[in-house]
Amino acid sequence: MATLLMKPDETSSYAPKQTYFSPYSFNGGTVLAIAGDDFSVIASDTRLSEGFSIHSRDVEKTYKLTGTTVLGSCGFHGDVLTLTKMIEARLKTYKQHHQKTMSTSAIAAMLSTMLYYRRFFPFYTYNIVAGLDDEGKGCVFSFDPVGSYEREAYRAGGSASSMLQPLLDNQIGFKNQQGVEKVGLSQEKAVALVKDVFISAAERDIYTGDAIVIQLVTKDGIKSERFQLRRD
Repeated sequence: MATLLMKPDETSSYAPKQTYFSPYSFNGGTVLAIAGDDFSVIASDTRLSEGFSIHSRDVEKTYKLTGTTVLGSCGFHGDVLTLTKMIEARLKTYKQHHQKTMSTSAIAAMLSTMLYYRRFFPFYTYNIVAGLDDEGKGCVFSFDPVGSYEREAYRAGGSASSMLQPLLDNQIGFKNQQGVEKVGLSQEKAVALVKDVFISAAERDIYTGDAIVIQLVTKDGIKSERFQLRRD
């Protein structure tokens, strides 16, 4: 007696099943930095989320590296933690070997090589380094995922960067403005501008919110300020 063999279809338990795994996850967040004549400001929000879930409302994304340098990093929080631990280890090694603290420009160059080393399996992070250069002037360095970097006057990165960058272009770079007198940026105006642009981002981006932590870097040290945003 012949046995009837049924061809498995997609609803059958015999059908092949496809599984998917990604080593990355996006945990949101936004970082922003502005360089002045003798200071720099770097800020980030404190919301750590994934999809439509909020894991924490109190996770800072700025990391003090030295007395004159702060790193802002967001994206995949696991990669952020790994990267910051590697940077701290290298800074300690440098200080032990050379008996001095690494400068901001040297830290930026070091971070570039660290990111390039992982170019075939890159860190899923948005990185901005802010601080003072060797002459005491404010400096901001922005990076792409595989280490290319440049010094800029201002830069936004992260989930709300597409909204923050045009505001900075207009208010600091005076783009698309005619007949406007270009004046120097004071510390008070820079901090107020950071608060304004993050308030706007929190209204439109679900991955940015709760609060922002602002780090003001001057020759006198690093001053931290916390500013509340909407929590919904």
